[in-house]
Amino acid sequence: MMRHSAAEILVLKALAWAARGEALHGFLEQSGLDAGTLRRRVNDPELLGAFLDFLLADDRLAGAFCAEEEVTPESLRRARRALPGATPEG
Repeated sequence: MMRHSAAEILVLKALAWAARGEALHGFLEQSGLDAGTLRRRVNDPELLGAFLDFLLADDRLAGAFCAEEEVTPESLRRARRALPGATPEG
């Protein structure tokens, strides 16, 4: 099991990665958040979990992030399980 702090670090890396492309825009659009709200809530574990849900729902995005950061898709899934709101299989 991944520690909560390690999960948060991985998600923050994923958010930074997403901000360099169009993925963050997709998350904001889907979630109804604006950039200011995201900045204010960036330390909210539930928001971080929601972002991982978004990333994991798109194999292309998740794969691109994993390749660039040299992490496995399983580490994304472990990070998701370490954050609030995860489903038992998620």
